[in-house]
Amino acid sequence: MTSTTLLSVLLPCRDAAATLDEALESLVAQTFRAFEIIAVDDGSTDGTAALLEQWATRDHRIRTIFTPPRGIVSALNTAAAQARGTLLARMDADDIAAPLRLERQIEFLDAHTGLAACGTWIRYIPRRLVRGGARRYEQWINSVNSPAEMERDLFVECPIPHPSLVMRRTAFERVGGYRDKGWPEDYDLILRFWEAGYPLGKVPEVLLEWRERPDRLSRTDGRYGEKAFRRCKAHFLGRRIAGRPVVVWGAGPVGKAFALAIQSEGHEVVAFVDLDPRKIGQVIHGAPVVHPSAIGEHKDAFIVAAVGSADARAEIRDSLREAGFKEPDDCCAVA
Repeated sequence: MTSTTLLSVLLPCRDAAATLDEALESLVAQTFRAFEIIAVDDGSTDGTAALLEQWATRDHRIRTIFTPPRGIVSALNTAAAQARGTLLARMDADDIAAPLRLERQIEFLDAHTGLAACGTWIRYIPRRLVRGGARRYEQWINSVNSPAEMERDLFVECPIPHPSLVMRRTAFERVGGYRDKGWPEDYDLILRFWEAGYPLGKVPEVLLEWRERPDRLSRTDGRYGEKAFRRCKAHFLGRRIAGRPVVVWGAGPVGKAFALAIQSEGHEVVAFVDLDPRKIGQVIHGAPVVHPSAIGEHKDAFIVAAVGSADARAEIRDSLREAGFKEPDDCCAVA
């Protein structure tokens, strides 16, 4: 770890009085000490502002900014504009960082100078609220680690939990910071890193406890819903498709919805692939449904696996590999 590294933690807050103390306590207890916290109160109406002022008087590394309610993208860009660090870290006001979090991530980026950013493994809290879907997502997040694995699964889901992100300021500024495009701002940023040719990594340790709660933005705001994620994926997938016709493997609800999204981006869907004999021969969104044995007739196409089951996704990948398609150049999973 370099002694000259200065890291800035971007901490947007809105009505976070119930959890803010715990989040800040976890930050000030970090083993790595050369950091600042840029806390932006985005128009809170509870006791968040007073708590931030108290913390700022106790620890000179905490800098506070108070704004009207403008949203998380504005709060993040406001914090980034005031940051002095060469590295920018994300943290949410309801999460808990392990004491070694920043130290481990800085060491990781020092050891992997070609990476633009890295995340960490996460653990959802409190466990009593963590249901099956969140547990599966936690397991998936903690299984996608290397730059190659992240690129392979980039269009399945966002491979780096946003509150665990540490990124190089130079890369962040080159891709244009945070944007509000009507879909998740964290996924948008990660995909722009990829689009710019920046690889990503992950520290394979649980260094962030990610709070599960029913009022999280990801559960209440349409920008984080399935439709918004599909639009985001379809928008960025164009770089991989590169003008080729598209074959959607999966003629169920997931595949149909993704086909519409990719067509809306101007790409031609020429076929669906499905095992269900009742679907074969049908025409969906202008494209025929064919049996997997016909995939060899589409060697010039880009194949997207659009199925909801992880097991089915793995089977499709095996079939495509056997048919001579290479991932991620010729095919990828999008769900």
